[in-house]
Amino acid sequence: MHENQHSPTRRDVMKYAAAGAATMMIGTQAMAQGDTPSPVALKGRINHSVCKWCYKCSLDELAKNAKAMGLVGVDLLQPEEFATVKKYGLKCTMTMSYSIQKGINRKENWDECLGLIRKSLDATAAEGWDQVICFSGNRAGMDDGEGMKNCAEALKQVVGDFEKKKVTLCMELLNSKRNHHDYMCDKSKWGVELCKMVGSENFKLLYDIYHMQIDEGDVIATIRENHQYFGHYHTGGVPGRNEIDETQELYYPAIMQAIVDTGYKGVVAQEFIPKRDPMTSLAQAVKICDV
Repeated sequence: MHENQHSPTRRDVMKYAAAGAATMMIGTQAMAQGDTPSPVALKGRINHSVCKWCYKCSLDELAKNAKAMGLVGVDLLQPEEFATVKKYGLKCTMTMSYSIQKGINRKENWDECLGLIRKSLDATAAEGWDQVICFSGNRAGMDDGEGMKNCAEALKQVVGDFEKKKVTLCMELLNSKRNHHDYMCDKSKWGVELCKMVGSENFKLLYDIYHMQIDEGDVIATIRENHQYFGHYHTGGVPGRNEIDETQELYYPAIMQAIVDTGYKGVVAQEFIPKRDPMTSLAQAVKICDV
C-alpha cells in the first residue's frame, strides 16, 4: 500500500513536534525566570495530563510547567497533594488509593484496600474531580477466574458510592512480562470481562499503552474494539518507558487519533521516564499527542 504523497511522514510529524516543543519551552523557561505565561494553546481534542512519579522535581515545579504547557492536571496524587496542583488551576486527574503490591483479588486485602478506595473517593468527589485508581493484585498461584470473581465482589461493594458521587474507579492494566511480574490484570480481555461482571459505567480500565504493547500489542485495534471500557490512558515509550518520540517502536500520533475517533473525552497522561531534559521531553510528548 503506497503512502499518499501529501500525507505527513513519521519523520515530518517528529520534526513538527520538535518545533512545537521548542515553542512550548518558551513558556516554561519564562516561568523558571519568575514570569507567569499563559498556557500554550492546544487543539482541545485531547485532555493532557502527566504522572508525577516520572519526574525528579517537586510537584510544585511540575505543576507550574504543566500549566504552562496547557495540561489540565497531574496524575497519581494523594489527597494531601491536591492543594499544590489547585494553586496552579490544575486538578488531580487520577487519585491514588492503595499500592500495586496489594490487590482486591484477595479477600484478606479487602478491608484495607476498600477503605483506601473510599477515602480517595471522598477526597476526589469533594473537589469535583472524577477518577480514582485501583489494582488487581498478583496471582501468587490464584486462578484468573477466581481472582476476577473476587475483584468483582469487592468492586460491587463500592461502585454504588462512585455512581452517587459521579466518580469513576479505574483498574490499571499493567504488563507482567517485564515490570510487574505475576500481576493479574495484565491483559485487556481479562479487564474487559471484569468490567462486564461489575456492570457499572463508573468502573472502567486504565489502558496503559506502554504496558499493553509489551503484554499483548495490537494497541489501536484493541482501543477501537473496547474503548467503552477504557476510562483513562497512559503513555510511555517501548522499550524502556522513555520518550515517546522516534527512539521507540510505537507511533503515538496514530494511537491518539484512534482514541479521538472513539469519541473519548477523558484524559491522556504522559507516563514516561525522560532520558533527556525532563520538561523539554514532556513538552515534546504533549505536542506529539495533541492530534
